[in-house]
Amino acid sequence: MGNMIHAVGMFSVAVIGRLVRIEAKMNGAKYRKILDENLLQSAQDLRLRQRFTFQQDNNTKHTAKTTQEWHRDKSLNVLEWSSQRPDLNLIEHLWRDLKVAVHPNPNPNLSPNPNLNPNL
Repeated sequence: MGNMIHAVGMFSVAVIGRLVRIEAKMNGAKYRKILDENLLQSAQDLRLRQRFTFQQDNNTKHTAKTTQEWHRDKSLNVLEWSSQRPDLNLIEHLWRDLKVAVHPNPNPNLSPNPNLNPNL
């Protein structure tokens, strides 16, 4: 299947924000460092200021007490999320569109999203 690239992505309803490549295995400290270096700056770049709700899944890095403390320290509004509903996680749909754009027709059951910008 080739090399796999891991990344953390950020987006708003209007525009795609930062995409951060993860070079090594992710742990809670690395996740918080990525958030610290990218989340608030991405919100600023997207002109969201502090008027946004942060969504993440229930991965243990995301639900760790130290990560929750980081959210509180930054006064973030974090959306409560059910681990039983990954189909509602918007980033998963964006990852699918990116996968289809990078690897056209790797799976005949996946079709490109007609709303995907081919120039990305």
